Amino acid sequence: QLQLVGSGGGWGQPGGSLRLSCAASGFIFSSSWMNGVRQAPGKGLEWVSLSGGGRPIYADSVKGRFTISRDNAKNTLYLQMNSLKPEDTAVYYCADWAQGWGQGTQVTVSS
Repeated sequence: QLQLVGSGGGWGQPGGSLRLSCAASGFIFSSSWMNGVRQAPGKGLEWVSLSGGGRPIYADSVKGRFTISRDNAKNTLYLQMNSLKPEDTAVYYCADWAQGWGQGTQVTVSS
């Protein structure tokens, strides 16, 4: 049974950092193309980053601030978020388009 369980969200200050984790099970994580996606309050889904097949890629809105990485031995995806901005406030999801989505974790950035 496929599971993607997100964790590490919470509250962060502008300019601060948070690290999100997404633990995967039920599929071959090491060969998966894993995406970070977010949804800000009252807005649609925004793709954030991709890990898989080569160099990670990022949306312009997070480039230079966020780093996506993975530990295939632990079946875990990470999203390191630095230089946080209030506009980073959103529910963050991990997703493999073919396998499914995690349940989402809330990130709130405010002073």
